[in-house]
Amino acid sequence: MTESTSRDFDVPLLRSPSGQAPTSTTGIPGPTWSNLPNHSRATSATRPVEVQKAQSDTTSDKATAAFIRRTLCSHNVLLGNGEKGRSTPRPIEEVLPPLTSSNAVDLQLYGIISVIIKEFVQTWYSKVTPDQVFVNEVIQIIAHCTRGLEQRLRKVDLEALLLDEIPELLQAHLSSLRIAKYQAASSSSLASDPRVILHTLHPHPALSPVPTDLVPATVLEQRESESAWRQLLVQGVLALLLPTEDLENGCLRALVAEIFAEMILGNGISGKACEGWVLWEGITRIAEVLQTDATKEKDFRLEDVNTEQSLTRLERFGLLAPLEGTEARSQEPLVVVEHRQETLAVYTSGLFWAVIQYAFLAFTAARAVMLNLATSSSLPSRSATSEQSSVEGPSQSQMPQVDASASKRPLRAKRPVVSMTLWSCAAQLAELAVRMPWLLGFISMLRRGALVGTGRVGETDGVLDRFLSHTIHTRILNPAFLPGVLRTLRATLFPNNAFGPPRQIPSDEESEAIKHCCAATLLNLVPPKVAAAFFASHERGAQVRQIEDTLSCLDDVYLNKHLVLQIVELIVLRLFPELGERGVMELLEERIS
Repeated sequence: MTESTSRDFDVPLLRSPSGQAPTSTTGIPGPTWSNLPNHSRATSATRPVEVQKAQSDTTSDKATAAFIRRTLCSHNVLLGNGEKGRSTPRPIEEVLPPLTSSNAVDLQLYGIISVIIKEFVQTWYSKVTPDQVFVNEVIQIIAHCTRGLEQRLRKVDLEALLLDEIPELLQAHLSSLRIAKYQAASSSSLASDPRVILHTLHPHPALSPVPTDLVPATVLEQRESESAWRQLLVQGVLALLLPTEDLENGCLRALVAEIFAEMILGNGISGKACEGWVLWEGITRIAEVLQTDATKEKDFRLEDVNTEQSLTRLERFGLLAPLEGTEARSQEPLVVVEHRQETLAVYTSGLFWAVIQYAFLAFTAARAVMLNLATSSSLPSRSATSEQSSVEGPSQSQMPQVDASASKRPLRAKRPVVSMTLWSCAAQLAELAVRMPWLLGFISMLRRGALVGTGRVGETDGVLDRFLSHTIHTRILNPAFLPGVLRTLRATLFPNNAFGPPRQIPSDEESEAIKHCCAATLLNLVPPKVAAAFFASHERGAQVRQIEDTLSCLDDVYLNKHLVLQIVELIVLRLFPELGERGVMELLEERIS
């Protein structure tokens, strides 16, 4: 399947800064997330090769297309596109309605949709009637919503959302959480529950009242408040995405709202995604992905060097025969002298090659900086105004139009990349102000010099700002990565295109083991010398315990919900700015009337 296939909606889902679509949709150039191993289940080195091959076959494009065809196109009457009498089946993009502007993204999305329909719809609908009318209507509604969501996603400043706004929420949450725990532990404080203190600092209607075991009624009342918040949020989104004829159908709207509010938001985001052990496992998998084979090979070589350090060069190559008896005792001083000479030669040679290596690295870094500075003038400018895309997808006339003021955003008002909240949030998470205040001051001085110093290279649309923005868009926000991410997500959530066995909630001891594993995995990302200087300890156990203390901020599910629900609201408001200006009932009345 290639992008050359004719589509009515032929615009990349996320454009790169150069405005060009990805050159490949079935494969991702270079090392991408699609090449990473799937971690759907705990695997070991002794896992059978047949199981790994079967799992990789189910995620391939050919196997995915066959699975979609069996699930959604089995009766050959879908949307009136019959395939009888054809020697070869029609491509998926010609049979099913387009979900986005990319065939590769549609293939992975339809793979996820096929699993959901097979598990939740066909299991009971096939017992009622053999027709596929209901499934066809569901696919049409999903396609309409995804195309409208894509149009809105293009108008969102993803760079500011991921690097500035979400880290700002995380930084405020960390600061309030530490204040709450400090006040709760203080003997002079009247409030002894961190939940009460944090909710007082950041009140949220979905989390009111604060649930306590002393008053069981508060637990039920808080659940009802959270359920009402989810329904209100989903109803507002559907009022802006659903077609008018589907929006007027109260039963359909209630069914779709129940699925999204309870299954996705309730059980998924505000349920499992707020559990501490789930977050620790997610951090562990990300850290495992960041670990490269080069670091493991380096550790292996260091072990070999340590084992052979006591041997001389003649002994390592087998040229020095073992000495026995009186002859060995008479020649012992000579061997000691030779060993010292060999050790001195080894250290001298190692020092020489270390100097050569660091000089080569410095030359490579200087060359890369000079090349980037020289080519920065050709990078796209961040001070241009993002115009609304003139390309309209199918059924675009039925979609609710976004306000014109929301479709344009002057990029000259963007914050420079070096002054975004991501860096201060990372410093607060690592507690640099307490552990290494001199390093925090030095970084702040460099940032200040880049913003107001000579040349203002870090200011908006400066040399450094363009380079960082270009790197972010090509390495993180590259649309070519999206099919690989969706493929990995499907293989993780639905191994072998089916729901995996339900995960048992771990006990307290198992949760502590998961947190310890997460801390150890994060420590492996840091070089030993850097870790010893940062944690002020050469003992690995003490370093792991300090990381565990930092990860303890994710222990309480209720406290995690304050952060997760705020992030969900922020994303929804950026995609649907109308919800921040008008109420849900007002939007429904306007659409229906």
